Amino acid sequence: MDHNTPYADLTPDLILDAIDQTGFPTSGSLLALNSYENRVYQVGMMDGSFLVAKFYRPDRWDNATIQEEHDFALELAAEEIPVVAPLSDGAGHTLRHYDGYRFALFPRHGGRAPELDDPEHLRWLGRTLGRIHAIGSSRPFQHRPTLNIQIFGHDAVEFLLQREFIPAELVHNYQLAADTTLQLVENAFEITGPYRRLRLHGDCHPGNILWTEAGPHFVDLDDCLNGPAVQDLWMLLSGNQNDMVRQLKFLLEGYNTFFDFDPLELHLLEALRALRLLNYSAWLARRWHDPAFPQAFPWFNTPRYWEDQLATLREQAERLQSPPLALS
Repeated sequence: MDHNTPYADLTPDLILDAIDQTGFPTSGSLLALNSYENRVYQVGMMDGSFLVAKFYRPDRWDNATIQEEHDFALELAAEEIPVVAPLSDGAGHTLRHYDGYRFALFPRHGGRAPELDDPEHLRWLGRTLGRIHAIGSSRPFQHRPTLNIQIFGHDAVEFLLQREFIPAELVHNYQLAADTTLQLVENAFEITGPYRRLRLHGDCHPGNILWTEAGPHFVDLDDCLNGPAVQDLWMLLSGNQNDMVRQLKFLLEGYNTFFDFDPLELHLLEALRALRLLNYSAWLARRWHDPAFPQAFPWFNTPRYWEDQLATLREQAERLQSPPLALS
């Protein structure tokens, strides 16, 4: 398997053969879903139903790290928390192997994005996240990463600079903006002090939440990690300061029903946004050899992209120097 094109051999026939050998006979129907880190497909079954198959990117996670993702989802599902957990085989195994690929099967769940301007949607999301974090607080992940400034900030910037993705005429200003931003991120963590590290969803944006009349279902725990509770909350906030205060108020009304939120973590909100900005650029750069990425993200690695990133980092530094959201 070529590291530069890890999915080159993942043909439709191989995908269907892999699923057939698990005891789920396929109909031949296969639809690629929107995923780039892994490869995810909706697969038709002979009985007319559908499953979702996720083929993990080779060499990204080891087996123990993937298994912790599965175990966390199953632990949450056992408590009737609405997460989409992997299906087990007869021996209780969820991580499956076929022809050099690792994959998992999931039930298909439909739904739409939550309405983040609806107070009841926000309260319901808050209640569900509070339940997730209550269980996530019982013990840490042993194999999955912990959210930290080094990996998600400094390492990301170093990779971008070493691989010469940034145009030469912007390197100095970009590095200065990144260094300034990361110093402010360090300051925010110092002000917050020791925080409670939880097992988190980790990538809790609206696209990973499916809403139906039964409420939210959380999907794709591929980026679950140890970290502060606010990591699973801040991506549900948008708009100006007043908008975010209002949204946060409703989220926490639900959240605090099941788990207590520490207001000191609000100092981390813009720090976590900054780390995501830096890490997202590095993620695209690290995957640029994958043919799917230039096709899906043609705007990346253009002078315009880096000019916009520089402006965004400078704006984020200003946000980091502003007072945090106030709950009262």
